Amino acid sequence: MNDTASTYQERYAASLMNTFGPPKLVLAKGVGAHVWDADGKEYVDFLGGIAVNALGHAHPALVEAVTTQLQTLGHVSNFFTTAPQVELAEKLLDLLGVGAGGGKVFFTNSGTEANEAAFKLTRRTGRTHVVVAEGSFHGRTMGALALTSKEAYRAPFEPLPGDVTFVPFGDTDALAAAVTDRTAAILLEPIQGEAGVNVAPDGYLAAARATADAHGALLWLDEVQSGMGRTGRWFAHADVTPDIVTLAKGLGGGFPIGACLGIGAAGELLQPGNHGTTFGGNPVACAAGLAVIRTIEDDDLLEHVAVLGQRLRDGLGADPRVAEVRGEGLIIGLDLAGDTSADVVAAAQAAGFILNNPTPKRIRLVPPLVITGDDVDALLAAWPGILDEATR
Repeated sequence: MNDTASTYQERYAASLMNTFGPPKLVLAKGVGAHVWDADGKEYVDFLGGIAVNALGHAHPALVEAVTTQLQTLGHVSNFFTTAPQVELAEKLLDLLGVGAGGGKVFFTNSGTEANEAAFKLTRRTGRTHVVVAEGSFHGRTMGALALTSKEAYRAPFEPLPGDVTFVPFGDTDALAAAVTDRTAAILLEPIQGEAGVNVAPDGYLAAARATADAHGALLWLDEVQSGMGRTGRWFAHADVTPDIVTLAKGLGGGFPIGACLGIGAAGELLQPGNHGTTFGGNPVACAAGLAVIRTIEDDDLLEHVAVLGQRLRDGLGADPRVAEVRGEGLIIGLDLAGDTSADVVAAAQAAGFILNNPTPKRIRLVPPLVITGDDVDALLAAWPGILDEATR
């Protein structure tokens, strides 16, 4: 590592809170699905800012949209509105299939903020009980953390907002048994990302919808990681109409933005004075969101994601040292035969590929939606050697 990179590592340790541990790299530049560190070494980015950089790095459409909007009008507060805010809200409701008038949008700056807004929205039903799946991750703020199942995340900050029941993910009987007439909402991820990409079984979301309806509860789907084209569809849920959908990550393509969508009557639950945000829905963030959506549409990226995702899953799973491959489109999780995921990530980084290991056995890949076939083929060609190196 040269002086510049090592100096920044030292300055990081001296000036930033130790919430993430030492940085793996000091990154200096990115183009498409490629990034370069401060030493000038190039990597193919199969993490995408954790499913954030939908258009990769330095995409011209996103750069132009943000630059033009910032030069025109950067921030106005929510005492006012702007064309990008209204247009993005309308577009999200259209993509969800309900259209303007079929729901309402509250914009935030992140996924955890979108989930905080949704959590408060559920309280407006007059009920407090929420049923959530084990393996869930919904954020780190106090409300969202109360809905996140990992005990190690929650324990240091308890007591958290209570009346939350966790049930096994994918178990329709356990879900039905936990929901009662005092339940405000069922909260599920159609695909659990932080747990290592667990895909909801067929019929699970429909069963959740039926259970919610039977008890007058809301069905809330967290699509922060799985939404905005990542599965090869705009949203991971299919053939189910939820009451609430939360979005973030890929929505802004790297510019901070989140959204809480209330469908039908749920969109009317938050009223003036119930919630607020200073930066949420600002015109620059909304212009970024519109640019991401238009590019996905114009470049037919949903089909691209579906095709390359299948190629990647098939290729990675062909090695016998991979026990299982899960996912849809470009949200992919795989189980290794042993607890070697940290070694695999290190070996991949040395070989010029950025991967992620959410658990000791699991690898997660959530690359930019614009990743190329050549990038995918490069990883697949290197994959056996990466596994060899990791097991030495």
